[in-house]
Amino acid sequence: MLRLAPGWKDAWQRPDGTIPAVGAHRRHSKGARMPPTAETTHDVVVLGGGSGGYACALRAAQLGMSVALVEKDLLGGTCLHRGCIPTKALLHAAEVADAARDAGQFGVRATLTGIDMPAVTAYREGVVGRLHKGLQGLVRASRMDYVEGEGRLEDGTTVVVGDRRLVGRRVVLATGSYARTLPGLEIGGRVMTSDEALGLDHVPDRVVVLGGGVIGVELASVMRSFGADVTIVEALPRLVAAEEPAVSKALERAFRKRGITVRTGIRFDAVKDDGDSVTVRLDGGDELVSDILLVAVGRGPVTDGLGYAEAGVTLEGGFVVTDERCRTSTDSVYAVGDIVPGLQLAHRGFAQGIFVAEDIAGLNPAPVVESTIPRVTYCDPEVASVGLTEEQARAAHGEEVQTVEYNLGGNGKSQILRTAGFVKLVRVKDGPVVGVHMVGSRIGEQVGEAQLVVGWEAHPEDVAGLVHAHPTQNEALGEAHLALAGKPLHAHN
Repeated sequence: MLRLAPGWKDAWQRPDGTIPAVGAHRRHSKGARMPPTAETTHDVVVLGGGSGGYACALRAAQLGMSVALVEKDLLGGTCLHRGCIPTKALLHAAEVADAARDAGQFGVRATLTGIDMPAVTAYREGVVGRLHKGLQGLVRASRMDYVEGEGRLEDGTTVVVGDRRLVGRRVVLATGSYARTLPGLEIGGRVMTSDEALGLDHVPDRVVVLGGGVIGVELASVMRSFGADVTIVEALPRLVAAEEPAVSKALERAFRKRGITVRTGIRFDAVKDDGDSVTVRLDGGDELVSDILLVAVGRGPVTDGLGYAEAGVTLEGGFVVTDERCRTSTDSVYAVGDIVPGLQLAHRGFAQGIFVAEDIAGLNPAPVVESTIPRVTYCDPEVASVGLTEEQARAAHGEEVQTVEYNLGGNGKSQILRTAGFVKLVRVKDGPVVGVHMVGSRIGEQVGEAQLVVGWEAHPEDVAGLVHAHPTQNEALGEAHLALAGKPLHAHN
């Protein structure tokens, strides 16, 4: 049974003073068609069926509210169909290729004869298809109104989809993001983003990746594992520049060992696609000839032409400005996910969507704290982190900051996997751990404990007392905390 918090009446009261029952306006099950001119009142109208949008819609339905969820493309959005899931399926296929190629190191006779891209695509699409089918089932079971079509915000309570007007007591904007490009760099032919790269039916011999952020290094890792010669061009001084500098250095070293060329601190100037190859000219005049150019320069918010500004929603650089409770400048309108400034991560969208549904229901949930959101880059080696870097910690806490770096050379499971890397901890002196930064094969699986450490403001001494299973990479987190607590075991103090 739904329990609403004190004060919820103020938020839901009609002009005549009466209070509608939450969910009282639920009229249509999924698939039911409303008359073209009908104005159906819902408790919540969600514009966008990606990670943040469907999470909000499902949670709101669980809480007894009537919900309309509007999606112009496929339920699940970018994450499920063009981002997180398909790219990680590619990365797993790449890991299998590397395992076959390197099998002799482990005494296993195996030969990698090539990559069957149509078969890889079938595997990837199978994963996506199963998850999509499951998600469709959840939406059907919730009995929300799932509206297929392109929606536009008309005012603070109304979303228009074709000739239909959906009126909600609250509206949640969750229209996601798109793959950016650079001025003068048109996508097409041999110049493509991650979206088009998913459609490749063969492995190119040569690949230039423009951008050394998360998406760029993941694509570079896949293509190298599949056998392509790969060059990364990044304008900033280092790869994954939002991460701890030591992590960037370790990743660049590992990439060079894998045969990936890394060119940082240099800008793109121009590109020429002659049909047979693409030539990338860099600042300074250097030219790189490649079979394809993968453009991975970040993602932009999908907010243009959707009526946001006209409805009074404040935008900055195309992003929707919100407060810590995801409320926009327009009464009754919330925004979640990639259109809100901050980390563009699916799990951030999930968390914000759930938060907003509970906030609308009057449950007074705690806001999502950006610094406690875990981040994982799924290249080989993987990068995982949560919390503040050492530089950020010193900016916030002055010189009262301590760090330790535990090398995976002392970790048994990492040696079994033949991976190099480390775990770096950042703490406030005599206080909690405020940052965990890791690099190494499969290390992303350890970010769950790292998130708990940072989110619960644990001290190194608290974690040092916990027993970590042997031999696991999880031990590396335990060993790092032992070292920071002043009692290292398989590490030099």
